[in-house]
Amino acid sequence: MFRAIDVRMTDFVECHLGVDRDEANRLRVHYWRRYGATLLGLIRHHRVDPHSFLHHSHDFDVAALVRAEPGMGPVLGRLRGRKVLLSNAPDRYADTVLRGVGLHRLIRKRHCIETLRLHGRFRPKPSVAMFRAVLAREGVAGRANAGRAVLVDDSAPNLKAARAAGFSTVLRLGPATRRPHAGGAYIDVRVRSVRQLIRRLG
Repeated sequence: MFRAIDVRMTDFVECHLGVDRDEANRLRVHYWRRYGATLLGLIRHHRVDPHSFLHHSHDFDVAALVRAEPGMGPVLGRLRGRKVLLSNAPDRYADTVLRGVGLHRLIRKRHCIETLRLHGRFRPKPSVAMFRAVLAREGVAGRANAGRAVLVDDSAPNLKAARAAGFSTVLRLGPATRRPHAGGAYIDVRVRSVRQLIRRLG
């Protein structure tokens, strides 16, 4: 899945900026590392239309690439609390993935890239300000609610920012994990499967 998105992003950069394939890939990675999202670099340095970029980079047969742990829905359903999706992907893409893994009825609220904006500007993960805004939207902001929200993510930088905003954090280790061996005191739990998550948080 991540590979397909990376390829589509590189296609977009190559076409819209008029650079060769190697430079397009270099820019994609550079902006992701610098800003946490390729989109932010393209907006800041090239005034790319964000909606065009998001549509192009996620315009492929998503359902055909969806893979999930067997029985993930019933297992996650045993966890107490409200289940919320926080994603740098467009809502349409997130909906397809959730339906593909059977979680569309379990996830009651989605905060996708279209809504991850502050003062009119996109602020996707790993923006600390955006994480705080999401906590406020969900009614769990402030010291009295510290740790009540748990972020499960495969990116250590996202988790570091989330912890600074007041989340408890779980690093999901797997083939797509960004910097799988990174982390520190800002990671509370590391898991390799949903069942491990249940054992550690349940």
